[in-house]
Amino acid sequence: MHEIQEQANRRERAVLVGLKLARDEEEIWAMAFEELQGLVETAGAEVVTHVTQNRQLPDSSTYVGRGKLEELKAIIEELDIDLVVFDSELSPKHVRNLENALRPCRVLDRTQIILDIFAMRANTREGKLQVELAQLNYLLPRLAGSGLGAGLSRLGGGIGTRGPGETKLETDRRHIRGRLLELTRHLEEVRKHRHLHRRSRKKHEVPVIAFVGYTNAGKSTLMRAIVERYGTGSKEVSEGRDRLFDTLDTTTRQVRLPDGKTSIFSDTVGFIQQLPHALVRAFRSTLEETAEADLIVHVVDASHPNFDVQMDTVYHVLQELQVLDRPILTVFNKIDRVPGTWFGNDPNSTATIRVSALNGDGVADMMEKVDDLVGVRSLIIKAVVPYQESALVARLHREARVFEEEHRESGTYLRAEVPQRLADELRPYLEEEAREQKPPKPAQKIVFDVTDSTLQ
Repeated sequence: MHEIQEQANRRERAVLVGLKLARDEEEIWAMAFEELQGLVETAGAEVVTHVTQNRQLPDSSTYVGRGKLEELKAIIEELDIDLVVFDSELSPKHVRNLENALRPCRVLDRTQIILDIFAMRANTREGKLQVELAQLNYLLPRLAGSGLGAGLSRLGGGIGTRGPGETKLETDRRHIRGRLLELTRHLEEVRKHRHLHRRSRKKHEVPVIAFVGYTNAGKSTLMRAIVERYGTGSKEVSEGRDRLFDTLDTTTRQVRLPDGKTSIFSDTVGFIQQLPHALVRAFRSTLEETAEADLIVHVVDASHPNFDVQMDTVYHVLQELQVLDRPILTVFNKIDRVPGTWFGNDPNSTATIRVSALNGDGVADMMEKVDDLVGVRSLIIKAVVPYQESALVARLHREARVFEEEHRESGTYLRAEVPQRLADELRPYLEEEAREQKPPKPAQKIVFDVTDSTLQ
């Protein structure tokens, strides 16, 4: 009985397999392979050893060459290995042939490990739906073939089988496709829910600031520091920990900017090299928060030796989301670990700043910078609005500060301080070019309750 208990509590033992292709840059490849070890350990396995190989291209049948395959067989037998984890996404053919060659070990790839971690970390209904959608999209093309089917149909526990993996592996393609349609429908409802919130925020001129960054850059710690000091609604934010993908579910909080305006800060999942496309597609509704943001705050771990590579990875994802035209504030975080280091300016961003989210250094300066970059412009206008546009005049009285009003033959003359959005609508009726007016401090508080836009 004692032996059975020990076996149940034993961590799975893994060997990592890395294939460096001729086209891969040495530094980037080494960083990604080192990350794979962190991912596997985060998933709960013990990394016992690793095997690497240099090739022009992956072997068409078994990914690595025949000699490396024989070396893997010997390592598995000698070191009592349970998992063989490959550094890239394997094709269905690769998995089928590798499982046949390396039995009884399970064969996993980088994508499966990331999906498994996401399955562990998803807490909200939306997060769980998104992870299941990504897992089933990954699983569907890998059901063909008796060898692969047998490998995927294990119902035992272990890394790579969490979430829907435990309950969906025995379903056929039709059932999985039906479930995919159902998940897509549920997530479309979530997307509409978010869209309604965004419309309401835009109507009330509430700026949205989205945090992005490489996983473990310190976004959650920075969010917590800001909300504790400047938050106006719920100040409950999960405490950031030094681990990969600590934040998966989106957190949104109301924050008062230095000039008194209410804003919404949004924190979501971190990026990583070779982030599975299935995840990017599944997390579309979450990532739309970034696409619709007024300002993107790119949080960088300044203490990481390859922070420049991590920054490039983030910008690659932002390019996929088509949001590089937005204002970007680059925040070099964790400067307490690298005091006195100069990081230069980020050519992809509007501005840069250095902070330590842990001890609060630079956070106040960062908030002033955010204020400058998202400030809602107020303009002083003089306009003559035709009488048939009475609804527009009524809106001016509701949404602007009217200083003068006069009924003239051609329409209603108004001199008023209006937000940029309303000034654009009034452009055909302006008597002269509008001029900018800095809003008074403190601005009137806008009550807008969106402390968490996710569906619990």
